Amino acid sequence: MKRLFIAIRIIPDQNMLDQYSSLKESLNAHNISWVEPDKFHITLKFLGDTSDEVISDVNKVIIDTFVSKRSFNIELIKTGIFGSRYDPRIIWFGIDNCQSLTDIANELINNLHNAGFKKDRQNFVPHLTVGRIKKISDKKSFNAVIEKFRNSYFQKYEINEVLLMESILSRKGPTYNVISSHKLY
Repeated sequence: MKRLFIAIRIIPDQNMLDQYSSLKESLNAHNISWVEPDKFHITLKFLGDTSDEVISDVNKVIIDTFVSKRSFNIELIKTGIFGSRYDPRIIWFGIDNCQSLTDIANELINNLHNAGFKKDRQNFVPHLTVGRIKKISDKKSFNAVIEKFRNSYFQKYEINEVLLMESILSRKGPTYNVISSHKLY
């Protein structure tokens, strides 16, 4: 069994790294588990524990979904949270110009469902998770920082590859291994 997900790796440029560092520094009074920039990705579909026997089936669905897809650009903009202002859980960077991303993610999810993989209860929401909130020491100051970064511009990024990845969890955080890579043309 492998803990798998299908994702697009995001390689941050200097502007995004600077903004991310500034956000982290502004929120250092809170207990937040930050995603390391070398692990930035947009999850298209989380598969969870998957037997080795069906990995080839997953790869076939990925290939069938992306074989005729062209690369496209997105823009990473805005900062937001999942959860509520009173009980925030996740800090994310948003994605603009994402209809192509939403369309291919939904096609992938439907193709996986048709191949026997369970659909999620929630719709695909394009985002890049940058922090997982453990404890907020002062909600007012936390929300003020999020508001300050709300309309930030991070970078333009070309989507030209989709990855099947394994996540290995440990006390030090997750380790990601690429199982297969699928290029868009």
